[in-house]
Amino acid sequence: MKPKQFVVIGLGRFGSSLAIELMEQGYEVLGIDRDEEVVEDMSELLTHTVVADATDEGVLKSLGVRNFDCGIVAIGDDIQMSILSAILLKELGVGTVVAKAISVLHGRALEKLGVDRVIFPERDMGIRVAHQLVTPNLLDYIELSKDYLVVELTVTDCMDGKTLSELNTRVRYGVTVVAVNKPSGIIVAPTAMDVLHAGDIMVVIGSNENVERFENEVVNSQEG
Repeated sequence: MKPKQFVVIGLGRFGSSLAIELMEQGYEVLGIDRDEEVVEDMSELLTHTVVADATDEGVLKSLGVRNFDCGIVAIGDDIQMSILSAILLKELGVGTVVAKAISVLHGRALEKLGVDRVIFPERDMGIRVAHQLVTPNLLDYIELSKDYLVVELTVTDCMDGKTLSELNTRVRYGVTVVAVNKPSGIIVAPTAMDVLHAGDIMVVIGSNENVERFENEVVNSQEG
């Protein structure tokens, strides 16, 4: 079941952008921060905003945090506060707890506390930008694990007019095209007979090695 209500603790650059994006996707968001000015700036953008200390259990209880489907600890400059907030969210019974980490050790500590997902925004963005710089046709990059990726790749001229059957990516390269985004709309789980056109966007899944080979031998090839 998808979460419907989110509480975001820490409304810095990461927390505020995440909270606003959740709102734009139609979810309810409670934003919590100690900085009154920050909370005031976000008050008209989120469902509710509160000036509060997220390490105060009584405050979190009074805000009904336990009723939220997902709690996100987006505090980036105070590791102690981040860890204490995560502990309280877990103890109060929030369904899913996600936390931002600013270092490997911080991330390990959060994982040991039972945080459901640890995010490294700066590291992950650095990796993503590096891949985009060296692969011109790479639009987005998501690391599923240390061995597997999901990437968005632009269909180039060398693939224009070809069906997925002709490309035969699964047999030749060990990668699977799970969706194709066309000007007319997105095709999820495309068939072998779906035709690609230059400018379409392929969503491809596979191992790091196979995705890289597919990029180098097909996507970045101008010879087809």
